[in-house]
Amino acid sequence: MPPMAFTGTVTKVGFMNKTATVTVSRWIIHKITGKRIERSTKILSHDEKNGQYILHDCHTLIQRLAELRLNDVVSIRNCPPISARKRFRLEKVLHSPEGERELAHRAQTMMASSSS
Repeated sequence: MPPMAFTGTVTKVGFMNKTATVTVSRWIIHKITGKRIERSTKILSHDEKNGQYILHDCHTLIQRLAELRLNDVVSIRNCPPISARKRFRLEKVLHSPEGERELAHRAQTMMASSSS
């Protein structure tokens, strides 16, 4: 199989260990009407950093914060089958609206504290 790479939006993360659902959208032209229609495909992708647990004390496990969040724009690439439905691996996070929002908030609080 030739290498395939897609860019999509994370629509579901944190429900399955080391798995994120990525929606890849594309535009097609309707054969009869000639109008543009958006089609999308949901792809299960493997995220090695997601879903890892750390031992807090002898009885409780705490899930580490994943770097992948909802609505992140990511790049995925095909790989050998990991499970029955997973055929893609997360390559990198291209754009994270939540992360940018946090950085803007931190910068704003730093500016406010330095001016006071």
